[in-house]
Amino acid sequence: MTRPAGLLLTPGAGANRDSPALVAVEHALADVAPPVPVRRADFPYRLAGRRMPDRAPVAVAHLRSEAAAWAAELGVPTDRLLLGGRSYGGRMCSMAVAEGLPAAGLVLLSYPLHPPGRPEKLRVEHFGQIEVPTLFVSGDKDQFGTPDELAEHVAAVPGPVTTVTLPGAHDMRGAAREKAVAQAVASWTASL
Repeated sequence: MTRPAGLLLTPGAGANRDSPALVAVEHALADVAPPVPVRRADFPYRLAGRRMPDRAPVAVAHLRSEAAAWAAELGVPTDRLLLGGRSYGGRMCSMAVAEGLPAAGLVLLSYPLHPPGRPEKLRVEHFGQIEVPTLFVSGDKDQFGTPDELAEHVAAVPGPVTTVTLPGAHDMRGAAREKAVAQAVASWTASL
């Protein structure tokens, strides 16, 4: 596999592109050799000052546009980019790739398998169409999906999957947790 040329990174539904977890990932990827540039991007609802996340078609179309712009800036096709994000952002990236957006891989931080307390409302119907290398980094007490639930459902992903389970819940607050997540992303990216 050709080394990824960059990472397009998106926030969870309640955060923006400057969330500490995303900034930590950007800093960690600046330290790998050679560095992997990161573009942190907000979704349209956040850019418009709204609180309610965009529906998937709007978010996926926005990701296609952001990926094309980032790839053009780097002088590569989108299949040289990693796409990813935290929770909602990662889910939208995984849906975009499942729908055919070419990418080098997916970085999914605290993937929301289901709403808290609603394990019957799964958000995994597109997993069978993900054929790129995919990293899942989750907390061992994530109320959006336990490590066992994650293991069960990522088995449907035909591409190579790496899972990293860290101590903690769904959020990525706290310098130590953010650093651990960022290091997991940097190690995985360096291995590609």
